Amino acid sequence: MGKTTGFLEYPRETPQRRPVIERVNDWFEVYQDFPKTKAREQAARCMDCGVPFCHTGCPLNNFIPDWNDMVWKDRWREAIRTLHATNNFPEFTGRICPAPCEAACVLGINEPAVSIKPIEQKIIDHAFAEGWVSPERPRRKTGKKIAIVGSGPAGLAAAQQLARVGHSVTVLERHDRIGGLLRYGIPDFKMEKPIIDRRLQQMIAEGVQFRTNVHAGVDLSGEELRRDYDAVLLATGAEKARDLEIPGRELKGIHFAMDYLTQQNRRVAGDRISSAD
Repeated sequence: MGKTTGFLEYPRETPQRRPVIERVNDWFEVYQDFPKTKAREQAARCMDCGVPFCHTGCPLNNFIPDWNDMVWKDRWREAIRTLHATNNFPEFTGRICPAPCEAACVLGINEPAVSIKPIEQKIIDHAFAEGWVSPERPRRKTGKKIAIVGSGPAGLAAAQQLARVGHSVTVLERHDRIGGLLRYGIPDFKMEKPIIDRRLQQMIAEGVQFRTNVHAGVDLSGEELRRDYDAVLLATGAEKARDLEIPGRELKGIHFAMDYLTQQNRRVAGDRISSAD
């Protein structure tokens, strides 16, 4: 895969951070764009491993050597099709995944691992820029109605797959915006929120319906959900904090991460936060 001698010719490179003098003036993503030329060189470092452990290191089992080879050969449209075969939202994982694939990379045994994560992000960002990411509407409708409670990454991925096979899918979200922890748990400097919004537009065009400010179990009872839908998927995530008994827990200014992150993401989005919030 890639270039046979690529790992000997090219050192590992990753995207550069924006200058601090710029970053202190905004909440935009920290890293600069990774040029296509750099992505191709990094893809060339992928070796023809007998057993590519990056496959199993990746929780999604992405076909990493395959799309690395395609990137090196400048076959970007094939690369995004291969990437989408296992990953609904590579623009999310390419930004916020801790990249266990790189930790599993065979080259990483005695050399710096292949820069898999920035290659993945470049594939999807290039695909969006070229207009290759378009709605995939079902050929026929099944007549089945499905409710998905929660609009985090799991709920969104399920919604997209179910809509594409023809089910009528409604995503219920108790917050005022769609995205779950993608929206309110990830700071903009790691992933700007228009990244979420452009994918939601594709899903809306595919027929997914989104309802915000609907708290399942409060605004809609379990009985109502079972009555109105053929199936209900619970994808509520795990936001309950662990109140650990550690020194300093009682001090002023110590907050649970999700309380802080949600409030700060709302501020960055332009919401006015009162002292009561």
